[in-house]
Amino acid sequence: MSWSHQPFTRRRTLAAATGLAAGALLPPGPALAAAAQYTNPVIWQDFADIDILRVGDTYYASASTMHYSPGAPVLRSYDLVNWEIAGHAVPVLDFGAKYDLNGARGYVRGIWASSLAYRPSNRTFYWLGQIDFARTYLYTATAVEGPWNRLTTISTPYYDAGLLVDTDDTLYVAYGNTTISVAQLSPDGRNQVRTQEVFRTPSSVGTLEGARFYRINGQYYIFLTRPANGQYILKSSSGPFGPYTMRQVLLDLRGPIPGGGVPHQGGLVRTQSGAWYYMAFVDAYPGGRVPALAPVTWTADGWPVVQLVDGAWGTAYPSPAVPAPPRQVTPMTGVDTFDGTTLKPRWEWNHNPDDTKWSVGDGLTLRTATLTHDLYWARNTLTHRIQGPTSTATVQLDHSAMRDGDRAGLALLRDSSAWIGLKRDGGATRVVMVTGLTMDGNWNTTGTGTEIASAPVSGGRVWLRANADIRPGAPRPGTFSYSTDGITFTRLGPAFSMGNDWRFFMGYRFALFNHATQALGGAVRVTRFELSTP
Repeated sequence: MSWSHQPFTRRRTLAAATGLAAGALLPPGPALAAAAQYTNPVIWQDFADIDILRVGDTYYASASTMHYSPGAPVLRSYDLVNWEIAGHAVPVLDFGAKYDLNGARGYVRGIWASSLAYRPSNRTFYWLGQIDFARTYLYTATAVEGPWNRLTTISTPYYDAGLLVDTDDTLYVAYGNTTISVAQLSPDGRNQVRTQEVFRTPSSVGTLEGARFYRINGQYYIFLTRPANGQYILKSSSGPFGPYTMRQVLLDLRGPIPGGGVPHQGGLVRTQSGAWYYMAFVDAYPGGRVPALAPVTWTADGWPVVQLVDGAWGTAYPSPAVPAPPRQVTPMTGVDTFDGTTLKPRWEWNHNPDDTKWSVGDGLTLRTATLTHDLYWARNTLTHRIQGPTSTATVQLDHSAMRDGDRAGLALLRDSSAWIGLKRDGGATRVVMVTGLTMDGNWNTTGTGTEIASAPVSGGRVWLRANADIRPGAPRPGTFSYSTDGITFTRLGPAFSMGNDWRFFMGYRFALFNHATQALGGAVRVTRFELSTP
């Protein structure tokens, strides 16, 4: 069942586990073709709960990462269409042992629906988000690449928060689920000085959450989502604490991705020339929630209107009129040989890693960090988003330092997973395809996997490949193959069906892993990773 047909909110789901209905139309066809165009989705990777802003000539966006570490990626663009991952606002999920896979697990917890803002008075970026319905954390940095440091912890959990830096430099936070509140922070941002309920969602609308907070032309706006099929906005002419009036921005709007959901839960941003855009996400499982961009105009009385194409969120629009970019952004696909001294920002660990058990420089070395038969408990599993609609990950793996009982390879990772990789037992190494790794709705392991195909390998190197079809609307196939020379690949095992249920929230990822089942001490080295599209 899709999210849009679920009566339960994300808050209830997570806790249990642990009017402008039609915008103005753009002319279709030839009128659009006359100008340079961009196509939706602008990023076909899993970046949800988007907050977006512009600082000078540069655009930034943040997204949810749940249990992946580092958390809260910050994306950068110069044209709103081409994006790169610049860094992460939360360097480590130091919110309890469960985020270390130490006696407990943090699946489907962690970083979600947070906010990113910039404060011109001190030239500082602010990230704000609540963790586990317990408290709110605020991090700051003077550059999005970092270093990011924790500024404060606030005892009020600002659910689905939107941070506003007002024109007088006051910090406000809009937050809540159905009941929407506004908090004012102290001038240094470290404490809450006031909070007040400002709006209660009518029962006819249902649930509103995912706040984004703006001051535009002297009016205060709280931009809210109705998961997962609508977007509403509140407006106040009397100040940040209201009173607010509500209008519908979109509801059950046909999205730009066949089989995908309604664009919702994102943010508004203004270009240097004064044009407005709305970047939302589209539910597009099994790949996740992917960003789409549409232009916005405003009515004479100050309400936003999403520009539609043939009554839908367009698959193409004229490109934003912005200055020429100072450089090309770093592609989210391509080759990584793990040079340098740190991982590139495209990578995120499944929970916090044991930093004593991995290194980069001459490739990526993964030393066994966990003794387990369950990949979902294995530390130091390194993940990479899948590029849609289809893409292929190929890794070159040196397995000469594996020990008996070790398991290493390349997975399609989610609450139902499969992998291709190596098993070393009794001094012999085999390449295997394993499926049947599963979790239940409380994210407890229900299956540790079954080997369904294998082949002997010799020498110390092997190439592993996973191909993923993440077009939404139905379960999709993932296939695995291997090579002993990097040229000729042999298919191994049947296609794996990647599920398209939303409840895990994050989409499927490619994952590199190495764990022990007998004793620690073994290692593998990934000398090359390539993410390619057809």
